[in-house]
Amino acid sequence: MKLILNGDINIYYIQTLCMIFFPGEKFGENEKYGPETPELRLKLTRRTGGMNARAVIKVGQEKAVAARSLDFSPHYTEEKTAKMVCGAVVVSACGQLLGYRPSWGMLMGVRPSKVATDLLTHGVSKTRVKRILTSEYFVIPKKAALATDVALTEQKIIGTPDPRDCSVYISIPFCPSRCSYCSFVSYTSKKLLGLIPDYLIRLKEDVRATFTTIRSLGLSVKTVYIGGGTPTILSADQLRELLSLIAGETDVSALEEYTLEGGRADTITAEKLAVAKEYGVTRTCVNPQSLCEEVLENIGRSHSVEDFFRAYHIARESGIADLNTDLIVGLPGDTFKTFSKTFDQIMDLRPENITVHTFCVKKAADILRQDSHIYSLRGGEAGKCVDYTQLKTQQEGYRPYYMYRQKNTVGNYENVGFSLEGYEGKYNIYMMEEVHSIFAAGAGAVTKLVDYRPADGGSPVIERLFYPKYPYEYLRDESAAEKRARIEAFYRERGLTERKEPL
Repeated sequence: MKLILNGDINIYYIQTLCMIFFPGEKFGENEKYGPETPELRLKLTRRTGGMNARAVIKVGQEKAVAARSLDFSPHYTEEKTAKMVCGAVVVSACGQLLGYRPSWGMLMGVRPSKVATDLLTHGVSKTRVKRILTSEYFVIPKKAALATDVALTEQKIIGTPDPRDCSVYISIPFCPSRCSYCSFVSYTSKKLLGLIPDYLIRLKEDVRATFTTIRSLGLSVKTVYIGGGTPTILSADQLRELLSLIAGETDVSALEEYTLEGGRADTITAEKLAVAKEYGVTRTCVNPQSLCEEVLENIGRSHSVEDFFRAYHIARESGIADLNTDLIVGLPGDTFKTFSKTFDQIMDLRPENITVHTFCVKKAADILRQDSHIYSLRGGEAGKCVDYTQLKTQQEGYRPYYMYRQKNTVGNYENVGFSLEGYEGKYNIYMMEEVHSIFAAGAGAVTKLVDYRPADGGSPVIERLFYPKYPYEYLRDESAAEKRARIEAFYRERGLTERKEPL
């Protein structure tokens, strides 16, 4: 796609907006442009008291034009004003040309409920928040209501963050097989799976050091999340090694939540979940993605529908109180009929959590190499499926508590976590809303240091520390001591361990 920008414009934001209307388009000087290549001309000018923007979108012989003026406001920085007025004209012009209104309007980024959260924090009423989202951000009414409901639930759970709170993430980046839609760093070959014993040795060193650092800083661990990959690819004995170490490093009975992500039905056994229960795990996941055999085959999932029900029964019988199931809307070969049947079957099981993802096409996914045209603007029946999940969960007593979005999702829809009252996945909220630090260990893991409300009253301060992406690199990595030193310096420099009262 060809962009011609005039003015101080955030090009990344404009590219992201354009990809809503032209999924899979690429940008760059080396791209080959033909007569049917979409072209966007965008001009931003400053005037006394505000900014003006004008957009012209052209595809072949067809074009559309939109113009907008926005006054400066004490609630918006100049950068935000420029973003708002540019976003408005791009969405309007592209929408006119294609006859399409995206559900989330001009809201970009991972956290679509962030605008609602900010407004609610400043005392704006729920009704007014929804009105602002629809009128100023072009969000359709039902999505504005969803964002506002999620923001209210998150506020209730987060409460008043304490700078000494933190969570811990532990990475097990191995899977029994690779799903065709997956872009996570997960390893499936026999040779790479052979790294697990050595990986566990190194991982335990880092986990032990992580908890030592947390104690030395006087921090309080709220949640622990063991994710992947597929953590239950570990044997029962290997799980015992890891979980017994964690139990020796922190009081797991005092945690708000302790998650072992099972995920793949073909890795879950009664023995493994008995170990998890023994060592204090309170939440686990059994993720079918679909309960249609044909769809499972399409995505390279190596388990059957029967395997899922077997694994779910094992999880329920384990005594672990909080079960989550993940489903994906818009998978290849799925229809409203097959998806709604899947969802009804899941609802009959009454898991405490249901996470509904929208199929996201990522560059590293195998499925993109199989079908380069898999991107979809309107998403076919995906929107109908998404609506069904949100209506059905509401009828059955679940509420949305967590939401995020990704680029290149089918139909530009969202990912939402639903739960029964009191079973919200707290780690997900703490991680997404960045209210306290997340200490990470393992290949591909990222420690996120957070000063949520700095003493100077400014915006939250966030610093990220990355472990090597691949397990074999992680085994050779020598940066652990350097990371720990940086963590200690971050807390010392910001005086976070010295504050005795919540901010």
